[in-house]
Amino acid sequence: MGTILSNGDPLSLPPTPSPDRRKPLHPVRRNQRILTVIGAVVLVVAIAVGIGFVLHRASSTPTASKTTSSSPSATPTPTPTPTPTPTFDKKQFSNTDPNSDWVIVNKQNPLNPKNYAPPLVPLGLPGVGGDMRPEAAAALRQMFADYHAQSGLQLSVVSPYRSYNTQVSTYNGWVARLGQAQADRQSARPGFSEHQTGLAVDIDTAVSEAFGQTPAGIWLAQNSWKYGFIVRYQQGQEAITGYEYEPWHFRYVGIPLATELQKEGFPSLETFFGYPPAPNY
Repeated sequence: MGTILSNGDPLSLPPTPSPDRRKPLHPVRRNQRILTVIGAVVLVVAIAVGIGFVLHRASSTPTASKTTSSSPSATPTPTPTPTPTPTFDKKQFSNTDPNSDWVIVNKQNPLNPKNYAPPLVPLGLPGVGGDMRPEAAAALRQMFADYHAQSGLQLSVVSPYRSYNTQVSTYNGWVARLGQAQADRQSARPGFSEHQTGLAVDIDTAVSEAFGQTPAGIWLAQNSWKYGFIVRYQQGQEAITGYEYEPWHFRYVGIPLATELQKEGFPSLETFFGYPPAPNY
């Protein structure tokens, strides 16, 4: 409480000075504070340096690519290897054995022996009758029967198997009639004739090139291969086979070979088997 003067006025006293709030710190405390500040600065610098080092290593070290994990897929089905188309075996049967359906007989390749005689059976077909090898006879009967069923007409056998002796008289007859040069173009010498194999047959009564343009000749040219026969002496092949065009002369070679010749378009056995041309003896 303030002092009251006698006149009633309060006694005015000089203000009491307030203590100085900026009183200097004690030297020890000041040093501790400085050390604390320095330590904090050092710690911050160390942390910054550490972070920078880590970031530098991370940026310079190649990161392994992540392998995406996926659910296992189904095992692909392997594509099957195409089965190669088998090639025709040209060595399956002999071209020189007279007992072979593939025997090649021409002016450069006679039968061996020249007087060869095959096993024979009667044909029992319209025409001159005659004989052929069993397999050829069976195929010829079927071909005649199918032609008759489709056309209502009959084919006719003109000349099937001929023995060596029969070929002697046949050839000599042509020589007497036409001379040897022309006879050699259309008749084989004995021992060189396909008829002697029992695998060849002349069909129909025309026995001329015109037969190739008749319904029977056209049908045979288009269908005989299905029965194992071929037109042996085709048009334009005389320089290869040695004989003029004979659309009536059919040679049995078996269905597989006849089919191959038809499919590949070979006009002669010589061409197919790689035999040299045989235009002359």
